[in-house]
Amino acid sequence: MSHPPLDPPAPGTEATAAQGAELLGRLRPLCGKAFAGRIVADTPTNTDDTFQGRQLVMHVRDCTQPDIIRVPFHVGDDHSRTWVFQRLSGGARLKHDHRHRDGSSDAMTMYGGDLRLGEHSGRYEFPGDDYSKAMFRDLGREVSMANVWAIEIDDKRFVYELARPSRLFRVEFDLTRPVPAPPPPWGD
Repeated sequence: MSHPPLDPPAPGTEATAAQGAELLGRLRPLCGKAFAGRIVADTPTNTDDTFQGRQLVMHVRDCTQPDIIRVPFHVGDDHSRTWVFQRLSGGARLKHDHRHRDGSSDAMTMYGGDLRLGEHSGRYEFPGDDYSKAMFRDLGREVSMANVWAIEIDDKRFVYELARPSRLFRVEFDLTRPVPAPPPPWGD
């Protein structure tokens, strides 16, 4: 599968570089494993949300490149989402690769941001970058321009979070109980 190119690295600091290396270092031992998740926050609850009542599985699937780890996020039988973690010389980047069933890119894809220096070990925050903000504006999703994604990871759990004013969405995955690997993500 051909993946879309990632943006060039943004400048960072020694501290964000260390946190970026730490994040990928925490993910790499999970390579090849899948884990079930559950929604732990959904405020306000999104009434048209496709996540409610569906099986949520993350699969740390592709660790073949030294500085990129791809983690498909499966929502029931929807295999359109992949989190792309990239270690940069100045930190790390999180992008969301969204695909259609035929493998083509969704109009809203490759959004995310670069690591912001965090205060807590094991928590990594990614405010929306300029590319993402422009895409959200162009697609009429201005509310998403304030998005900050966060990852929390320790020996027992992996948390994916989306936060913005008046919105919090968190999914927690149990890293102590691997589950069978789901099918490949769309486009893979």
